[in-house]
Amino acid sequence: MSEFFAPGIDPKLLPDTASYDFDLKTALNSVVALQSQVPESAYTAGVLGTERSGHGVTISEDGLILTIGYLVVESETIWLVDHTGAAIPGHVAGYDHETGFGLVQALGQLSAPALPIGSASQISVGDPVVFAGHGGRAGAIATRIEDKREFAGYWEYLLDEALFTSPAHPFWGGGALIGPDGSLCGIGSLYVQENRASGQTYDGNMIVPIDLLGPILNDLRQFGSPQRAARPWIG
Repeated sequence: MSEFFAPGIDPKLLPDTASYDFDLKTALNSVVALQSQVPESAYTAGVLGTERSGHGVTISEDGLILTIGYLVVESETIWLVDHTGAAIPGHVAGYDHETGFGLVQALGQLSAPALPIGSASQISVGDPVVFAGHGGRAGAIATRIEDKREFAGYWEYLLDEALFTSPAHPFWGGGALIGPDGSLCGIGSLYVQENRASGQTYDGNMIVPIDLLGPILNDLRQFGSPQRAARPWIG
């Protein structure tokens, strides 16, 4: 099952353990592989498919996994795979359309340490970071912050300050953006092609900043969704 998640990353992009002031191996072990199955009758099945795969990040010692919501929304079956290759079932604990975050609760013991939650405010454009998928160092890349700016999606989705990284991780959904201090600064959402101020085009990833999780985490755990008024949309 773990072979399914091998992303085939260019070896030149792999992070060098000696280049970081934190325990890179432990941080990478917090990332799990995630597979979900969604019924064909689900509203999102036609767009997102019925079999979805990506990553999730352990954020608490009781097996709470943070991922990108489109991997798990309307799912009926979820499997999580830790760095040892052990597969554990999980269930959706919460989903927020506005941020795009999804929470999964592991229904068994994962060999995955909780990654400390940091802040996207601690990183600036140009800073080196790690984008980590499941698979340890072989599933991660050394990348950098290209931009921090608003992102608007056609599906009524707006982030006031999304993070953009380059080079791009080829298997980005639900991956962890790890900051210079080894903390979780964001969750991978999209593969994008963007323009620098110079006009040069680059391939990168759009990251949902982790700062959006704190205000809604308790609601997600208790109610499954944030208890707030929906954002109004026009047009």
